[in-house]
Amino acid sequence: MPRIAVVLLGLIFAVAAAPAARAQVTLDVAKITCDQYTSHKITNPQNIAIWLSGYYHGKRGDTTLETQTLIANAKKVRDYCFRNPKALVMDAVEKLFGGESRRVRTHQALLSLLSPNS
Repeated sequence: MPRIAVVLLGLIFAVAAAPAARAQVTLDVAKITCDQYTSHKITNPQNIAIWLSGYYHGKRGDTTLETQTLIANAKKVRDYCFRNPKALVMDAVEKLFGGESRRVRTHQALLSLLSPNS
Protein backbone atom coordinates (compact mmCIF):
# COMPACT_ATOMS: atom_id res chain seq x y z
CA MET A 1 0.00 0.00 0.00
CA PRO A 2 2.71 2.56 0.78
CA ARG A 3 4.35 1.84 -2.58
CA ILE A 4 1.12 2.74 -4.44
CA ALA A 5 0.85 5.94 -2.41
CA VAL A 6 4.41 6.92 -3.37
CA VAL A 7 3.75 6.18 -7.05
CA LEU A 8 0.51 8.18 -6.99
CA LEU A 9 2.19 11.05 -5.17
CA GLY A 10 4.99 11.06 -7.75
CA LEU A 11 2.45 11.01 -10.57
CA ILE A 12 0.58 13.94 -9.04
CA PHE A 13 3.79 15.98 -8.78
CA ALA A 14 4.77 15.09 -12.35
CA VAL A 15 1.42 16.16 -13.75
CA ALA A 16 1.38 19.35 -11.68
CA ALA A 17 4.91 20.26 -12.74
CA ALA A 18 4.28 19.69 -16.46
CA PRO A 19 3.60 23.00 -18.21
CA ALA A 20 0.22 23.32 -19.84
CA ALA A 21 0.39 22.69 -23.56
CA ARG A 22 -0.54 25.87 -25.39
CA ALA A 23 -0.96 26.21 -29.09
CA GLN A 24 1.32 28.83 -30.53
CA VAL A 25 0.22 30.49 -33.73
CA THR A 26 2.63 32.40 -35.93
CA LEU A 27 1.21 34.90 -38.39
CA ASP A 28 2.77 36.62 -41.36
CA VAL A 29 1.19 40.03 -40.95
CA ALA A 30 2.24 41.02 -44.48
CA LYS A 31 -0.25 38.43 -45.81
CA ILE A 32 -3.31 39.51 -43.78
CA THR A 33 -6.05 40.82 -46.06
CA CYS A 34 -8.43 43.60 -45.19
CA ASP A 35 -11.29 41.10 -45.21
CA GLN A 36 -9.49 38.96 -42.62
CA TYR A 37 -8.74 42.09 -40.60
CA THR A 38 -12.27 43.51 -40.52
CA SER A 39 -14.05 40.19 -40.04
CA HIS A 40 -11.94 39.07 -37.05
CA LYS A 41 -10.84 35.95 -38.99
CA ILE A 42 -7.26 36.13 -37.69
CA THR A 43 -7.63 37.87 -34.33
CA ASN A 44 -9.19 40.98 -32.90
CA PRO A 45 -8.28 43.84 -35.29
CA GLN A 46 -7.14 45.86 -32.29
CA ASN A 47 -4.33 43.35 -31.73
CA ILE A 48 -3.19 43.73 -35.34
CA ALA A 49 -3.43 47.53 -35.13
CA ILE A 50 -1.25 47.56 -32.01
CA TRP A 51 1.31 45.28 -33.67
CA LEU A 52 1.37 47.43 -36.81
CA SER A 53 1.81 50.58 -34.73
CA GLY A 54 4.76 49.04 -32.93
CA TYR A 55 6.25 47.76 -36.18
CA TYR A 56 6.15 51.12 -37.94
CA HIS A 57 7.22 53.06 -34.86
CA GLY A 58 10.14 50.64 -34.49
CA LYS A 59 11.17 51.19 -38.10
CA ARG A 60 11.34 54.92 -37.35
CA GLY A 61 13.12 54.43 -34.04
CA ASP A 62 10.18 56.06 -32.25
CA THR A 63 9.41 54.59 -28.83
CA THR A 64 6.38 56.75 -28.05
CA LEU A 65 2.78 55.57 -28.06
CA GLU A 66 -0.01 58.07 -28.55
CA THR A 67 -3.10 56.09 -27.67
CA GLN A 68 -5.61 58.51 -29.20
CA THR A 69 -3.66 58.57 -32.46
CA LEU A 70 -3.50 54.77 -32.44
CA ILE A 71 -7.29 54.58 -32.06
CA ALA A 72 -7.88 57.15 -34.80
CA ASN A 73 -5.44 55.46 -37.18
CA ALA A 74 -6.96 52.04 -36.50
CA LYS A 75 -10.36 53.45 -37.46
CA LYS A 76 -8.90 54.81 -40.70
CA VAL A 77 -7.43 51.41 -41.52
CA ARG A 78 -10.72 49.71 -40.67
CA ASP A 79 -12.69 52.10 -42.90
CA TYR A 80 -10.22 51.63 -45.75
CA CYS A 81 -10.39 47.86 -45.34
CA PHE A 82 -14.19 47.82 -45.44
CA ARG A 83 -13.99 49.59 -48.82
CA ASN A 84 -11.08 47.42 -50.08
CA PRO A 85 -11.52 43.89 -48.67
CA LYS A 86 -9.01 42.27 -51.04
CA ALA A 87 -6.20 44.69 -50.16
CA LEU A 88 -3.45 43.65 -47.77
CA VAL A 89 -3.57 45.41 -44.41
CA MET A 90 0.09 46.47 -44.59
CA ASP A 91 -0.56 47.96 -48.05
CA ALA A 92 -3.51 49.83 -46.57
CA VAL A 93 -1.29 51.26 -43.84
CA GLU A 94 1.35 52.28 -46.39
CA LYS A 95 -1.29 53.92 -48.56
CA LEU A 96 -2.92 55.75 -45.68
CA PHE A 97 0.16 56.73 -43.69
CA GLY A 98 3.15 56.10 -45.95
CA GLY A 99 3.57 59.76 -46.85
CA GLU A 100 3.30 60.71 -43.20
CA SER A 101 6.00 58.18 -42.30
CA ARG A 102 8.32 59.64 -44.94
CA ARG A 103 7.70 63.16 -43.61
CA VAL A 104 8.50 62.00 -40.07
CA ARG A 105 11.73 60.32 -41.24
CA THR A 106 12.71 63.44 -43.19
CA HIS A 107 12.00 65.61 -40.17
CA GLN A 108 14.02 63.30 -37.91
CA ALA A 109 16.90 63.31 -40.39
CA LEU A 110 16.90 67.11 -40.48
CA LEU A 111 16.87 67.30 -36.70
CA SER A 112 19.80 64.91 -36.47
CA LEU A 113 21.75 67.04 -38.94
CA LEU A 114 21.06 70.16 -36.88
CA SER A 115 21.87 68.48 -33.60
CA PRO A 116 25.19 69.62 -32.07
CA ASN A 117 25.91 66.01 -30.98
CA SER A 118 26.06 64.78 -34.60
